[in-house]
Amino acid sequence: MERIDEILSAYSSLTWGLPLLFLLVGGGFGLLIYSRFLPFRYLLHAIQVTRGKYDDPNDPGHISHFQALTTALSATIGMGNVAGVAVAITIGGPGAIFWLWVSGIIGMSTKFFTSTLAIMYRGKEPSIHDKSNSSKSNSKPKRNRNQKISKANILDDDFFEDENQYNDKEKVEGGPMYFITEGLGKSWKPLAIFFSLAGLIGALPVFNVNQLTQAIGDILLKPNNIAITFQTNLIIGIILAVITSIVVLGGLKRISTLASRLVPFMVVLYFISVVMILVLHSSEVPKYFMMIFTDAFAAENYTGDPMLGGMVGGLILLGIKRGAFSNEAGIGTAPMAHGAAKTSEPVREGLVAMLGPLIDTIVVCTLTALAILVTGAWKNPDVEGVSMTAAAFNNSFSGFGNYLLLLCVAVFSISSLFSYSYYGSKCMGFIFGTERKHIYNYFYIASIIIGATYPLSSMLNLIDGTFALMAIPTMTATIMMAPRVMREAKLYFGKM
Repeated sequence: MERIDEILSAYSSLTWGLPLLFLLVGGGFGLLIYSRFLPFRYLLHAIQVTRGKYDDPNDPGHISHFQALTTALSATIGMGNVAGVAVAITIGGPGAIFWLWVSGIIGMSTKFFTSTLAIMYRGKEPSIHDKSNSSKSNSKPKRNRNQKISKANILDDDFFEDENQYNDKEKVEGGPMYFITEGLGKSWKPLAIFFSLAGLIGALPVFNVNQLTQAIGDILLKPNNIAITFQTNLIIGIILAVITSIVVLGGLKRISTLASRLVPFMVVLYFISVVMILVLHSSEVPKYFMMIFTDAFAAENYTGDPMLGGMVGGLILLGIKRGAFSNEAGIGTAPMAHGAAKTSEPVREGLVAMLGPLIDTIVVCTLTALAILVTGAWKNPDVEGVSMTAAAFNNSFSGFGNYLLLLCVAVFSISSLFSYSYYGSKCMGFIFGTERKHIYNYFYIASIIIGATYPLSSMLNLIDGTFALMAIPTMTATIMMAPRVMREAKLYFGKM
């Protein structure tokens, strides 16, 4: 196991080198400047779209704007916000949060572009029975957002409660693999396949399961004098696998419906809990809030490896990595959820997607970070990951704080398990055809056992490294097609 950990650590370090940093952060910042902050001026409109003001049941797609956002958030609001923030503070101290914010602001722009493209260039999953699928693309980029097909071309009914209701609706799919092939042409299909192959690993729930297992052990088992062993972790993993299988085998309709109900409630509960912690320690809040800014450039609490010749460089990379894991902007997972939204206006879904990093990174991650800092939990060298956040809750709500966090963590993690299975199956369907995409779900469910029984560092390095690989095709295609997004945006905002 130590040897595997070393290999995965080297893998993560190799993929998160300077080229990837420039592509993900530099590219995202370039998109922000190129757009002249245009989408940021329409945050109120984005909220109105999300609330359903512009919903049209006759638009192509499968789920509402709100369901698309909550499905994407159910994947991003999870252990990245609870355990990922704690990992960032453990290694980088308060200053890591500043660079996580930078990642979130840049991520808002990136998600606007990637999710707009996901609607502009939707495709159709290839079928072994249908060789003339929409992944075949002409050399000229094409748009198919209003295209209609017959019932005979609907390949499966995972998304539909009653297939007969959708006789004239295209079974459309969105995501980087589709906007690469549909937008750039068939010569770029190898890049789309590369994304999908990486997505098969990147969508695995191993980190979320690992940290949920750790939370259950620290909060429920240890206080009741139950030893945490391989066997106990295995039992937890099996239980989570059973729960997950009940939902993920039901398709996107069941996933999005459940996410739209669970995620908003848990975000509100978590928000209220953390605000109460900050009120209880209000005298410490200004000190640590300022420390986030000062330590970002001093790196006095950074204990990781240097980069770009200094500790600040290493701290920047740490914040960007944890930000990418938290909001997944530029990675390419969220466009798969937003690409399924019912809309004929790509810019609308781009605006909805832009709210994701705002909620996920700027709001939720900040609250978690301040809770860890003001309670002093970050100074305890014996806790890491979700255990550090649990310590912050327990310091403030003695006797039940642990259980309150466990409730939030359980819902965040389990909802993430549901959404990631959808992402992985989309990648499987793109490569091997619709009829085989269900195979991924069994592989996915089995990986839950691995996540529950392997060390935190191994699972974190595996997902970090694979996210980096997924970002390469996503950001490359997005930067190349950014002018098309801006033309679409100018037309849309001009009509407003």
